[in-house]
Amino acid sequence: MIALPFTLLHLDAHLIAADKPPGLLAVPGRGPDKADCLWTRVRAVHADALVVHRLDMGTSGLLLLARGIDVQRALGRAFEKRQVDKRYEAVVQGLPAHDSGEVELPLLVDWPNRPRQQVNFVKGKPSLTRWRVMARDEGLGRTRLELQPITGRSHQLRVHLAAIGHPILGDELYATPEAFAAAPRLLLHARELRLAHPASGEPLHLHCAAPF
Repeated sequence: MIALPFTLLHLDAHLIAADKPPGLLAVPGRGPDKADCLWTRVRAVHADALVVHRLDMGTSGLLLLARGIDVQRALGRAFEKRQVDKRYEAVVQGLPAHDSGEVELPLLVDWPNRPRQQVNFVKGKPSLTRWRVMARDEGLGRTRLELQPITGRSHQLRVHLAAIGHPILGDELYATPEAFAAAPRLLLHARELRLAHPASGEPLHLHCAAPF
């Protein structure tokens, strides 16, 4: 197997953090044409790397991998118990009226239109996103946001922002045609993770600057 390039952000005896480029799967999909992914690339160099969490194919940024099953379980529990502070950066259509806010809308998979998700007040799972304006571009009518997903539902940030009228630019599933055409990629980036190191318990801050 040829070890294709990837950018390593952190490496120690217990965990690995890598920068996932946009357009690359986090884990393998179905079929040989979807075998290439960040996990496969990392595992070609560090064979003990195990998946802890995922990013959408179009999303770039920080992906955390465990080295060994015990660390994978510990990190999995930390994510499940919301002990990992996740911060994303996005550029969205429009100019929010406020400088910060919350979106609390329950989400459910849209089965006939998978992988799309939808807001569903009857069967949806509770989902909460906090957002903060980083910069407004009044000339282009777009805004750069910091996003903090409190829950971790599939496509949560994308659906929540579209639901409040500020879809992420370049989003092929949830943006308006205008917002989709406004960027060559999904302008969503996993920028920061803060957590307790699974071995030492010391605070660990991982950072990966947005490339847009």
